[in-house]
Amino acid sequence: MATTKTGAKTAEERPLRSRIMLWLVVSAIAAIAAAAWLNRAPAQGYADVGTSYAARVACSCRFVAGRSLEDCEKDKLGGMELVALSDDPEARSVTATFPMLAETTATYREGYGCVLEPWDE
Repeated sequence: MATTKTGAKTAEERPLRSRIMLWLVVSAIAAIAAAAWLNRAPAQGYADVGTSYAARVACSCRFVAGRSLEDCEKDKLGGMELVALSDDPEARSVTATFPMLAETTATYREGYGCVLEPWDE
C-alpha cells in the first residue's frame, strides 16, 4: 500500500501556487512602476537642484580654490552620493551628473566666478 508524504503537493496545488506567486510579482512590479511615475516630477526637481549645487560648488573648489577634483568630492553634502563630478580643465568647467535624470555644468568666468550653464527646457 502506497502512502504519500505529508509535505507532498498535489498536482492541483502546484499551478495555483505558481499563479499566486506570479500575481504577487506582477503586482509588486506594477506598484513600483506606479510609485516611480507618480514621483517623477519631484525626483526630477531634486536631481536638477542637486546637480546644479554640486557643479557650482565643485567648480569654485576646482578653479577658484585650486583644489583637485578628488578633494572637491569631499564638499558634497550627505545624500549626494549618486551625483558624479567630472571636470574639463581646458574649458574650466565642472559637470555634475545624476544617473538618467540630470546633468548640469558650471563654468569659471573671470570676474564672475563659476556660472551655471543655461538649462535646456
